[in-house]
Amino acid sequence: MVLERLVGLLRVRGETLATAESLTGGMVGAALTDVPGVSAVYRGGVIVYATELKAQLAGVPHELLAAVGPVHPDTAAALATGVRERLNATYGLATTGVAGPDPQAGIDAGTVYVAAAGPDAVEVRKLELSGDRATVRRGSVHAALELAAALVAEDLD
Repeated sequence: MVLERLVGLLRVRGETLATAESLTGGMVGAALTDVPGVSAVYRGGVIVYATELKAQLAGVPHELLAAVGPVHPDTAAALATGVRERLNATYGLATTGVAGPDPQAGIDAGTVYVAAAGPDAVEVRKLELSGDRATVRRGSVHAALELAAALVAEDLD
């Protein structure tokens, strides 16, 4: 399973992970903390549902939020990078998007960006998920954890 693989890689290497979550509201952190032994690698997370908290707590530049808004690939990258720095972790993982059921600021429900930031790279994936709010949120969690696992594994090369 992706969670065990991610936590195992981090544990073996003595590295850590932090999370910044918007639409998932803590679901990524909850999934991580279900894994036995995760306390050795999970630093913690911030839930930054409100746009201004993305700047205040996760370090997303105000100018970026004003220019592109909260649901954008650059915002996702800044969330992952910011939480990594602020929580002193090796890797940062972030989610931002529109869970629905209605569009937000002209962005369709199901539009999600997940990002992972490490010492040498930041990766962002755009998701276009369908289904109800719960389905979009669950899909976002899965995609975020998959992205983190992929980035951590890439850093082995």
